[in-house]
Amino acid sequence: MSEVRIERLSKRFGTHQVLRGVNLSVASGRLVAILGPSGSGKTTLLRLLCGFERQDEGEIWIGDTLMSGPSVHMPSERRRIGYVPQEGALFPHLSVADNIVFGLPRALRQKRHRVAELLELVGLPQSYAARPPQELSGGQQQRVALARALAPAPALVLLDEPFSSLDAALRIETRQAVAQALTFAGATALLVTHDQSEALSMGSEVAVLWNGQLIQVASPATLYRHPVNPELASFVGEAVLLAGIVEQGQLKCALGRLNVEPGTRDGVVEVLLRPEQIRLQSAADMPAAEAAGSVAALVSDAVPGVVQDVTYYGHDASVRIRLANNVMLNARVPGYRCPAPGATVYCSVEGDAVTYAR
Repeated sequence: MSEVRIERLSKRFGTHQVLRGVNLSVASGRLVAILGPSGSGKTTLLRLLCGFERQDEGEIWIGDTLMSGPSVHMPSERRRIGYVPQEGALFPHLSVADNIVFGLPRALRQKRHRVAELLELVGLPQSYAARPPQELSGGQQQRVALARALAPAPALVLLDEPFSSLDAALRIETRQAVAQALTFAGATALLVTHDQSEALSMGSEVAVLWNGQLIQVASPATLYRHPVNPELASFVGEAVLLAGIVEQGQLKCALGRLNVEPGTRDGVVEVLLRPEQIRLQSAADMPAAEAAGSVAALVSDAVPGVVQDVTYYGHDASVRIRLANNVMLNARVPGYRCPAPGATVYCSVEGDAVTYAR
């Protein structure tokens, strides 16, 4: 597999600028997720990589070969790119084996070249080779589509929202199998998705495409904890955004005094917390305080609020709380610790708050 470099890539359709100076490097054997909302330019970026469109400016390199540039446009069939579409797009009149070898030279197709190896790689039994694809589940069909993309030993694998048509449980299982297969194959891959959990769980890095620009490229943990702005924070997972002020290294906001990272500048800020950072306690959780006749003694650093409603997921729950100052926020708690609507809870924060200057 090869390194991929995208340099200063721009594309316009008429007067609409779809991509603006996109720069991205994908190391050989790594999977990078391209995350962005609808209309951000993800599909256009894929089409430029595949050679279906010509960019207006910039260059695309795969390994040491220039695929697209000011005076170069390598045809799609010569780019050595494997492509996994949204719904597999397998041929129903061909067997699984014939689907896998479809893009190979005739001699290799006749030998069913690497079919057994590729089926094992994507976690399917070799007995599936003779089946028609319509006898397979959606997740199994996507694994066959990946095997077909890997069969010619491509320099790059592109995955275009490949799990969007699967139900929730099958989506998780299939993306784990696909990620494992790509790792075993040593594949260089780009996953295009608007699903935040998919990008965070699969990518070694996540590149966020926003209004045609890459606004942040970071590890999943860095992107989630330190997004570059509040808008991105709300897109990458659920965000609690509050007004605050930093004075002498201490943050004051509706949740009281919170810790901030060293070096945070004083001034008016917007505060980012994740719902799982907010800890909820009730008077019943604190028998020592009740025995002493003073709940306040144990919750002096907590802020009281009233549970407005609860969305229960089983393993956890989202709890909407109204604080005494009428600020609304969401907390995420384990399902077994889910409070009832109308209950009074005491809110405290675990970990540092992230701030943005206002």
